[in-house]
Amino acid sequence: MGRCKGSLVAMAALAAILALGPDATAQTAAAPTENAAPTADNAVMLTIFFKHDQSRPLSELNAQLERQGFYKAFPPAGVEVVSWYVMMGIGQVVTLRLPASRLREVNRILESTAWGSYRTEFYPTYDYKAVGIAAHEKAQ
Repeated sequence: MGRCKGSLVAMAALAAILALGPDATAQTAAAPTENAAPTADNAVMLTIFFKHDQSRPLSELNAQLERQGFYKAFPPAGVEVVSWYVMMGIGQVVTLRLPASRLREVNRILESTAWGSYRTEFYPTYDYKAVGIAAHEKAQ
């Protein structure tokens, strides 16, 4: 069963790469420097879990983040920080709002500056607050 699941994940990843075209795998190319503001038709939200390496002391992790330039590079100018929380026992959880065209730039910054101190997980998200509150009010 594990082998089948791994094969399905690999096929899904390959399909995503093929759908995005040849530029999707060119991770070493320069990132776009578009500073377009997120708008209703181009914005995405991205929730990032920064999971601490709990085998190392916090002072060591912070020193590595400083050496790698994490706080200097993240978040990049023009990317909105919707929320930034510490989740005890996990690390940090950050939600960003950004133009979809800048997603690769954010990914590259994290690959270059956060890895080693953090394991990262990414979740595309959207703002459901108004819909959820409206549904709650209607149900009252």
